[in-house]
Amino acid sequence: MGLEAILALAVVAGVFVALLFTRWPVEAVFLAALTVLVAAAVLPVDRAFAGFANSGLVTVALLYVVAGGVQETGAVEWLGRLLLGAPRGQRRALARIMLPAAGLSAFLNNTPLMALLIPLVKDWCRRTGISPSKLLLPLNHAAMLGGTCVLIGTSTNLVVSSLMVAAGQPALGMFEVTPVGLPVALAGLVYLLLASPRLLPERVPVAADTAAAREYLTEMLVQGGGPLVGKTIAQAGLWALGGLYLLEIDRHGRLLQAVAPDEVLAAGDRLVFVGAVESVVDLHRIRGLSPATTQVFRLDGPRNQRQLVEAVVGPHCPVVGKSVREGRFRNRYDAAIIAVARSGERLRSKIGDIVLRAGDTLLLEARPSFLERFRRAPDFLLISAIDGATPPRHERAPLALAILAAVVALAGFGLLDILAAALFGAAGMVASGCLSFTSARRSLDGSVLLTIGAAIGIGAALDGSGAARALALGLQGLIGHGPWQALLTVYLATLLLTQLITNNAAAALMVPLTLAMAGELGMAVRPLLLAVVMAASASYATPMGYQTNLMVFGPGGYRFGDYLRLGVPLHGVTALVTLAVLAPMLGV
Repeated sequence: MGLEAILALAVVAGVFVALLFTRWPVEAVFLAALTVLVAAAVLPVDRAFAGFANSGLVTVALLYVVAGGVQETGAVEWLGRLLLGAPRGQRRALARIMLPAAGLSAFLNNTPLMALLIPLVKDWCRRTGISPSKLLLPLNHAAMLGGTCVLIGTSTNLVVSSLMVAAGQPALGMFEVTPVGLPVALAGLVYLLLASPRLLPERVPVAADTAAAREYLTEMLVQGGGPLVGKTIAQAGLWALGGLYLLEIDRHGRLLQAVAPDEVLAAGDRLVFVGAVESVVDLHRIRGLSPATTQVFRLDGPRNQRQLVEAVVGPHCPVVGKSVREGRFRNRYDAAIIAVARSGERLRSKIGDIVLRAGDTLLLEARPSFLERFRRAPDFLLISAIDGATPPRHERAPLALAILAAVVALAGFGLLDILAAALFGAAGMVASGCLSFTSARRSLDGSVLLTIGAAIGIGAALDGSGAARALALGLQGLIGHGPWQALLTVYLATLLLTQLITNNAAAALMVPLTLAMAGELGMAVRPLLLAVVMAASASYATPMGYQTNLMVFGPGGYRFGDYLRLGVPLHGVTALVTLAVLAPMLGV
């Protein structure tokens, strides 16, 4: 083994140690490793940064834009509410929640998907009386299982495909992982359905007590011709909302108080809610409801180019002592008040009639420039934007879903290359107005893209220096020459890595080694790479294994042992099915 190979292996070992024992960002670790390899002359500069022009990397970026369009239009949330329904019994609830999550995750990245589904499930649990701890972890694992069924289901699949292209291999096809991922997902879902009711205890989330939350008063209008007209309050999902209470309905001047869940909604109903800011934001995402104040629609620019902002009224604000209507707030600040909170006091007036006081907290719909214009003005004591609260464009949701379906069909049936299909989808999202150019830029996950680009360069260093070949020969000496032993070793090594470091990092480290091993053993490389794909996505046993594992940790009130109790047997199920499906592909 030459000096360059030793240096390359030392750098990869350093990457592993840094990922395991520090909290440095994954992309920073990989970029630092790439810099060291270039500085040590192990890797020429042109090869080091060729990964950032790799077609696989561009494909990943474009698919993030496509997913952003689906998310921005509220299509995922609309599908979630449509599919969840109102089941009876815990197992039926699990089935109704896991199947949609797995199906949606096959075509959407599961991180933004879980970000949308978690609040939906929490509210659903409050309505059905089921503890969130019984559903959120199985929901998370179902989404992870679904992500392994289609190429675009998870960034790990795309990372492996990108590294394959960089190594001169054909990219993974849209449904190439499906023959392995689908049986694994089905087996995993059956296990979760049977085992999770017994293995998961009922726990109270840390954040369950919302009694002290600031109460906003907000008004929503039932849109004529919308999907909520003719439905009862309960059927529309507006009864017993988490952190939100339906105070009354103003039906063309007639007040309906103490509203019953079987009250039928009519076009033009003005619904008055009180609740926490997160619940108010969720309310504005429900298809068929719109802000009752006409001021929102008199603001300049489309709603999807605005954001929600919290602002505390200062004592020198010129609207203090005036009603919202008299103060001409929209004309003065180019922002519309959609909710008002007054410390501990439940407001009952219409928003336009509320006389503002110093210290009132306003929830505003405004253009992004509002923060810069008034952040230091004496009119407000505090101004802060609410992340992820851009009003969705519900009318574009069917179009966004149609574009996503077209991308999947074009790539899946071989009519277009995956890069061309992704380019078509991203351009379609922006051109059709499902996603603004600014939102498209925000939808890109810079961490994943930088990691992929740097990992391609590190893989080139391992290959060019002979380090990958040396490692492959070493593994060959340990496991023997049989294809079964090679498959088992690749799967278990990737599985171990993905429990300790991120799944994308584990895939990035294993792909070049797997390619080299397959070359030395003269084996078909794609079954081994599919083993990497499946094992890298199997992060069920610890909260740190994957970012969505941590996302459900607090809302479900989980403990570390809950992940082990449910996840370790799931690892056994998915490993057995994966190896059983892949072994015949290797002639075992």
